[in-house]
Amino acid sequence: MKATLVLENGQVFEGTSAGAPGETSGEVVFNTSLTGYQEVLTDPSYVGQIVTMTAPQIGNYGVTAEDEESRGIRVAGFVMRESSPVASNFRADQTLREYLTAQKIVAISDIDTRALTRVLRSSGVMRGVIATGTVDAQALVERARSIAPMEGQDLVRDVTCAAPFDWVPVAESEDGTGAKYPLGVSRRRDRRFRVAAYDLGMKWNILRRFTAHGCDVRVFPATAPSADLLAWKPDGIFFSNGPGDPAVLDYVVANARAIVHEDVPVFGICLGHQILSQAMGGRTFKLKFGHRGGNHPVKHLATGQVEITSQNHGFAVDPGSLPPDVEITHVNLYDGTVEGVRHATRPVFCVQYHPEAAPGPHDADYLFSLFLDAMEQRA
Repeated sequence: MKATLVLENGQVFEGTSAGAPGETSGEVVFNTSLTGYQEVLTDPSYVGQIVTMTAPQIGNYGVTAEDEESRGIRVAGFVMRESSPVASNFRADQTLREYLTAQKIVAISDIDTRALTRVLRSSGVMRGVIATGTVDAQALVERARSIAPMEGQDLVRDVTCAAPFDWVPVAESEDGTGAKYPLGVSRRRDRRFRVAAYDLGMKWNILRRFTAHGCDVRVFPATAPSADLLAWKPDGIFFSNGPGDPAVLDYVVANARAIVHEDVPVFGICLGHQILSQAMGGRTFKLKFGHRGGNHPVKHLATGQVEITSQNHGFAVDPGSLPPDVEITHVNLYDGTVEGVRHATRPVFCVQYHPEAAPGPHDADYLFSLFLDAMEQRA
């Protein structure tokens, strides 16, 4: 079946349907990862976005339930150069096309994703529509222009959990730790640490990594008052990744501000980094085309070490807005944007990228150890 992708600037890309029939819309972005398309599809941070994969062939190893990052596909639509018709992997439960079709995700393949990516890099991400069958391209362009922009949207309420719950891991390794890759750390303590986590659209591998590092996690909705988390008497508090514009999440920032002033270690990833930066006095802004992929170099300023990181965000922290008691710890070597901060006197730190990344890279997993170090010092 024919499929068409249009952008709000009037450009039209014609290709082949690679998922469910129908029409979908959202902000069109691109991801440069070579692997991990299932993790991308199920990442709640992609709510409201049509994701273009820049790798030339997607789907060659199929999909498996073990690799999902949430309870299903979260992207608004999916764009590929070539969609593999077969799944060449003993772990595969379905082909990618079967997976997309079963979850009613509209997707398009057989278009020039290199050309599309160049447009998005030059002009910035923009709104778009994918539709299957015979369509009126100009009518689709008008629909794309009517879509609400990402700025000003609170999408966290659409993906957060409905009520608090205790994370119960499923063992995914022979040693039963739930680790998807070796942990490589040893801890000496008489009990497991308790982590209270705000679910702003959390990826499950964050929870798996906490399990692998010996923590018990209770997950709370984004709207939960800070007092509810503190009443559980956690050893540390975590703010997760998630979708949408961080500048409109006043209710989350207010809770973060209250928690920052408590004597409890706090760690944040991605949207959690933006929330904590606002709670400590900073501001955020929208990037031209964002950072999405598994190959972003980040420099750790204290050590000079460069980490290859996984990223997925369209907003960033304004370095000029940070107060004197908030130190920048990491910077992006592509464009110099802020990738990590910490408070000078309180046990609060956060990063813009994903140290828990599945399938990788795993350079930044040490950040979980730093969080445990902070909890051990206050145990």
